[in-house]
Amino acid sequence: MRKNVILTVIALMMSLSSVMAQDKVYQLSSHILDINTGRPAQGVKIVLSKLSGENNWSVMEERTTDGNGRVKDFLEKRTGADNRGVYKLTYYVAPYFESQAQDTFYPFIDVVFEIKDDSHYHVPITLSPYGYSTYRGS
Repeated sequence: MRKNVILTVIALMMSLSSVMAQDKVYQLSSHILDINTGRPAQGVKIVLSKLSGENNWSVMEERTTDGNGRVKDFLEKRTGADNRGVYKLTYYVAPYFESQAQDTFYPFIDVVFEIKDDSHYHVPITLSPYGYSTYRGS
C-alpha cells in the first residue's frame, strides 16, 4: 500500500512539473516554407535582434528551425516585461541551400518589423533560391 502511495505521489509530481514547464508563453514565432521543394526548411539558423537607438541592433536570441521549419519560442512573455519595439529576424539561408546542393542569390534574409502590443506575432517566409516573401501570420 505504502509503495503505491509513493508511486502515485511521484507520478503526480512528474506530471505537475511537466505542466509547469509548458506554462511558458512566447510572443514571436516564425516558419520557413521552401517553395522550391514544397517542404519546410529544416535546420535554418534564425537570429532575433532588437533595434536600440539609431541603427544599433542588439542580438536577443538565436534559434534553428525544427523538422517542420518552425521556431515557436522567440520572446518569452514575462510578467511586467514589455516586448514592444522594432525587431529584425535574420534568416541564414545560404547553408540551407548548400546542404541542398542548390545555388542561391541570398546568403541571408533580414525581415524587419515592429511589435506594437502584447499579442502574438508570427513571421513566416516562403523561400526559393532566388526569391522570398513574408507577411504577418497568425
